[in-house]
Amino acid sequence: MKQYILALDQGTTSSRAIVFDHAGHICGSAAAEYPQHFPHPGWVEHDPQDIWQSQLAVARQVLRDNHIDPRQIRAIGIANQRETTLVWDRATGAAIAPAIVWQDRRTADTCDALRAAGKAALIKSATGLELDAYFSATKLKWLLDHVPGARERARRGELAFGTVDSWLAFQLTGRHVTDMGNASRTMLFNIHLLRWDSDMLALFDIPEELLPQVVSSSEEIGTTKPELFGVPIAVAGIAGDQQAATFGQACLQPGMVKNTYGTGCFMLMHLGRHPVASHNRLLTTVGWRLDGETDYLMEGSVFMGGATVQWLRDGLGLIQKSSDVEALAASVADSGGVFLVPAFAGLGAPHWDPYARGALVGLSRGSHRGHIARAALEAIAYQSAELMIAMQRDVAASRRDFSLSEVRADGGAARNDLLMQFQADLLGVPVVRPHVTETTALGAAYLAGLAVGYWDSREQVAAQWTCERRFEPAMGDDRRQALLANWGRAVARSRDWHQDQES
Repeated sequence: MKQYILALDQGTTSSRAIVFDHAGHICGSAAAEYPQHFPHPGWVEHDPQDIWQSQLAVARQVLRDNHIDPRQIRAIGIANQRETTLVWDRATGAAIAPAIVWQDRRTADTCDALRAAGKAALIKSATGLELDAYFSATKLKWLLDHVPGARERARRGELAFGTVDSWLAFQLTGRHVTDMGNASRTMLFNIHLLRWDSDMLALFDIPEELLPQVVSSSEEIGTTKPELFGVPIAVAGIAGDQQAATFGQACLQPGMVKNTYGTGCFMLMHLGRHPVASHNRLLTTVGWRLDGETDYLMEGSVFMGGATVQWLRDGLGLIQKSSDVEALAASVADSGGVFLVPAFAGLGAPHWDPYARGALVGLSRGSHRGHIARAALEAIAYQSAELMIAMQRDVAASRRDFSLSEVRADGGAARNDLLMQFQADLLGVPVVRPHVTETTALGAAYLAGLAVGYWDSREQVAAQWTCERRFEPAMGDDRRQALLANWGRAVARSRDWHQDQES
């Protein structure tokens, strides 16, 4: 029988399952959205059962719809939304509270208190991360503080903490594990010593008994429970979505960069086997652990990427479906001086301002829906350009000999030609879109397939990457710098807004 790899791509708003063949081609896919919960301003939650049941349903569906026998699946790879925090009962497998999503800002005040206490530098030096509510540590602390008896139960070993990869692995195999890349996003993991950090656990009052075992990103961690698919299937790859997308984009050499245009935008540069500390408020993170070697990445995160287009659709009603935005934005020659700063959940890198809020500036009587749509698309590119500028400064300071020749783009919004061209113009380097844009799932598939011998080497999977379209920069430097300067003025007007309103 022909064999395949099944990738489970568990995202912030939907669960996907994609089957890949040996050439890295998609042989079938299924997807399902699941509910988002916003119980208070700044809070974002998921029902853990919605995550699991939607993911299981699409995994079964893709096999059924494409007439693939589960025995033809050589291995399963998991890619997951990162930082989202869950705690569950080890005995029953039931979550003790809703999952706190990476976008959730409820612990911003905790981060402020730690920053005031001078802890930010300690956290950054050990974990490579900025002190921010984005990461799992303060979310986990909040759950232990607010669910009655949770911390005591955790100390007795009755509870398990995990990000979404751990939750899925537990439901699939019964094992409590996480890969090194996901561990490095919790703000509890030392990226230099490659283990849970005792100082971080003490700082956040996290019992060590709660933590998952850290495994490689490409290794067989177990097999699925037979009742899930009728036969046991090896689970052999785990990576956070952005690490998986970097691997799927074959950014496997130092200096290579990819940018994912999903719910948020995530730009990552491969650093090689040695981390580079950021002095421009970017993140240093573990990419993956493979064949006994650890690869590091530098990352900049934008909270509102494609979600900005969703806001145009759901919040303003300017478009009926997200794909309509390109035609509306193309109905005008430019944004007419309109800038949209989509700081609806604060600003990520390089600002890290949880109190920033969305701002629409530069409006005149001549402004209309086309200008707003174009400003929304351009905002995605402006935010990503800020990341690249910060990244280039950090690399220059490290004296690493990295030469940026292109940025590889993926994610749903990468299919938008207007956005990709404007991004190339702002960056001043080509933006390249691959034939397979489902690179998150592809990276998880590659990691799983390498573990079980379905593919032989990184070089083999890198050779399968192909370009679908290359967007060359066509904007003059003076124009580029003027636009970026005006973007900076718009961002300044969004900063500290929520804090000011409360004071």
